[in-house]
Amino acid sequence: MSVTDVHAHVLLPALHEEVCRRDPDGVAAAEAVDLVRNGATSQAVSGPMVAARIARLVDVRERLAVMDAQGVDRQWVSASPNHFYPWAGEQLAVWVAAEANRLVAEHVAQAPDRMTGLGLVPLQHPSRIRECLDDAMLGRGLAGVEISSYAGDVELSDSRLEPFWSRAEELGTVVFLHPFGCSLDERLDRFYLANTVGQPVENAVALSHLIFAGVLDRHPDLKIVAAHGGGYLPTSIGRSDHAWRVRPDAQGCAHEPSSYLRRIWFDTVVHDAAVLRQLVEVAGATQVVLGSDYPFDMGVDDPAGFVCGAGLTAETVQCILGGNADRLRGAVRTA
Repeated sequence: MSVTDVHAHVLLPALHEEVCRRDPDGVAAAEAVDLVRNGATSQAVSGPMVAARIARLVDVRERLAVMDAQGVDRQWVSASPNHFYPWAGEQLAVWVAAEANRLVAEHVAQAPDRMTGLGLVPLQHPSRIRECLDDAMLGRGLAGVEISSYAGDVELSDSRLEPFWSRAEELGTVVFLHPFGCSLDERLDRFYLANTVGQPVENAVALSHLIFAGVLDRHPDLKIVAAHGGGYLPTSIGRSDHAWRVRPDAQGCAHEPSSYLRRIWFDTVVHDAAVLRQLVEVAGATQVVLGSDYPFDMGVDDPAGFVCGAGLTAETVQCILGGNADRLRGAVRTA
């Protein structure tokens, strides 16, 4: 059985350079927002951290060497989330998606037996997402796309996304949900709370929009993979179930919210063996996939070792290390 890491990133410097050239004011405004959200202290740490990992983010030889050391046979490679550019206007956003799809495809093509690519779509422009999805899947041969938890006024429950969900379901698209930033802004601007608290919050909010709005009822074959173990939602799902039972305004889905966790996939980037065991309990052994968040400092340096040492059954470990990802990837269609 091969070991598959579904949560690994690539940096696209040429793409970012062109975005800066095309819309320098937009980039400057976005950087100002990031400074507010993260705080100057965290930004001062994050810059050197990323700089020290540039080779791992762009050089396939470095990537393969790390994979070999980790005992990882295949990575699902997605763009670093700083390439979402959720503020970008329609023309720029569509170009970014197409260019990211091209660059990711070129990156994974350097070692196609070791890497699978995930592209991008312009979430903030729902009317253009389907064509960008087709470009990623059919034009570039990628296995799916990476999306954020929201973009501008577009939540994942937005009715304008229905054509996207339908097409993603039709193609067997892997939709990798990976937040970038948090709408709590300066409340999280110290102690790196923007990441340690903000990312789990965004995961929980985004998944709750999908569940409570009935998106998973209308599209039961969607293949949603949630980064960071789905954030706070799987470990607090009882509160969602209670709301669904007692509040008519929380009954947009057909079944208890907890039942939908068994139709979503969650990566193992939870940093706690007890949390991983609880995730397996609430979502099921078939719904958890190996992740590392390669190569960032909030990731896991030994993702397979973390799973093997979490006190799970041997059968569950095999499913998580590669079996579940193989099933997901095998369901992707090419026409």
